[in-house]
Amino acid sequence: MSSNIKLLDGGFGQAIINKGLDQIGTLWGCSAYLNEQDHQKVIDTHLDFINAGSKIITTSNFTIRKRRLAQNKLEDKLNDFLKISGKLAQKAVKLSKKKIEIAGSLPTRGETYKSDIFLSDKELLREFQESASILNPYVDLFYLDVLCSYKEIELALESIKNFDKDVIVGIHLKDTGKLPSGENIIGLKKILSNYKIRAVIGGCISPEIYQKVYEELKQLNYEYGFKINAFENIPDDWSITPNANPNLSLGKRTDLDPDVFVDFCKKAINDGASFVGGCCEINHHHIQALSNEL
Repeated sequence: MSSNIKLLDGGFGQAIINKGLDQIGTLWGCSAYLNEQDHQKVIDTHLDFINAGSKIITTSNFTIRKRRLAQNKLEDKLNDFLKISGKLAQKAVKLSKKKIEIAGSLPTRGETYKSDIFLSDKELLREFQESASILNPYVDLFYLDVLCSYKEIELALESIKNFDKDVIVGIHLKDTGKLPSGENIIGLKKILSNYKIRAVIGGCISPEIYQKVYEELKQLNYEYGFKINAFENIPDDWSITPNANPNLSLGKRTDLDPDVFVDFCKKAINDGASFVGGCCEINHHHIQALSNEL
């Protein structure tokens, strides 16, 4: 296969919980930042993906945003937790002695998988800028992590343009092939043209959704691909449940083992995908199997 394939990591939050991390509230895998003795689990989880073959890893801070922190009465920890996420990713790369890029995660500011935003445009921009500024010293590029609307994507891109770093745009998509906002993929073309876009990928989507939309991703004229999940289904009305692993409410597929993952990725690569990896419930064994093929 082509040497131009950029192998991403998998679902960090699920992977670290599977290492025995006690999940606190709706912090998911980021519960590791509450206790210093759990920091090694973060490093080890990054190393699992690096040693499996990932060339770009993502900082683990998907739930480190003001809305989630407020839900867990940790509003004052944004700066500390984001710094820890950057430092631990850097430490993992240093320990690996490999040439690895770190992508700073800029997750959706609303509810996961939904386009509802509870902030004004000015507040949304300021939140993205604050998080990006804290992460910037630790990362090589940014990853817009499961964003759900044109507005959110444009304001996130605007918030980081002065850092002059590449961006992987991770857009969430529904069964319709559209963003949760109801907007079409192709409409992003005008927005993205003003920024340093390295790739546009489907973020935390099923393999079936990716197969529906890859031709539209191709039309954006950037490199493209996916971080697919192994959830059974993400209903439109799904909402997070405190103190519960999301796979309890979304279900974990049993038909997406490493071999099936590799077969899917090989077909996608043959169809033009160049940024390939996983999200929730895709672990380092999946990445290792794909790396062996590549």
